This record gives sequence, structure tokens and C-alpha cells, in this order.
Amino acid sequence: MRIAVASDHAGFLLKQAIVERLRSSGHEVADLGTDSEAPVDYPYYCAGCAREVVRGDADLGVVVGGSGQGEQISANKVRGARAALCHDEYTARFARKHNDANVLSLGARVVATELALDILEVFVTTSFDGGRHVSRIEQISAIEAEESRRHGDAPGGPE
Repeated sequence: MRIAVASDHAGFLLKQAIVERLRSSGHEVADLGTDSEAPVDYPYYCAGCAREVVRGDADLGVVVGGSGQGEQISANKVRGARAALCHDEYTARFARKHNDANVLSLGARVVATELALDILEVFVTTSFDGGRHVSRIEQISAIEAEESRRHGDAPGGPE
């Protein structure tokens, strides 16, 4: 599986552990930065990660910051991204099973590294259930498209 990963400075060390774990598990990883603990603004990195997923250049994405909140919000601004902030294995499992989440957001100041790696494993290995959840995903996509049109965004999908 190809997985895009990005972080801000607060998530840099956890991102490094995530990249190492994914590669050792046989995944192809696109590390989109940042490349140090020097302060950076997260929106650029997180939107870039979500764009990789939406374009089909990655199967899943992972964004990491201090809390994970801003990272999730930034990723979700990309049309077609469904980023989920997960603090435990349960939320990771059901983000995938019921919401077909395609980007995992983690807070390095919220979850310890080992727990974050367990959450990552659940997120990567859990499949979307489909069934009754498909219509809900379609409704979310319809809302997204409607808002895009209302605000004058170009139709036709992500950048």
C-alpha cells in the first residue's frame, strides 16, 4: 500500500516513527515533510497529504501535529478527503469501517508513540464495510459538492 505522511514540527518525531513502522511493514511511504522540529505552519503539509490521497497517488494518508485538530481540519478542506482524528483504536477502526476515512490524523501531544502506532495499524488494516454506510458517504460528498458550487469553486474534483 502507498501511504502519504505529513506533519508539522510538533508531530515531526512521531511522523518519523510512523514512517519507519510503515516501511518496515512493507508499505511504500511518501514523506511529505516537515523535515525537522523547526516551527512550520501545518496547513500546507496536511492539505498536500490529502491531495496525494484524493488524486490517487496514495491509498491512505497520515497527518500528525501537536493535537491533530488543525491537521484534520486542513486535510478535510481538500475536496474528497475524509480525515479522522483518532485517539484510540476504536475511533480508528470505525473511522475506516463506517466513514471510509482516507486520512488519519494524530496528535503527538495527545497519544504516546506506541499507542499511535497501534492506532495506525488498525487504520491501515481496516476496510470500509460498505452496505448501509455507502449512502452516508454519498451524502457527505453531495454536501461537499453543493458547498463547492455555492462558493464558486471549479467543478470537476480536486486540484
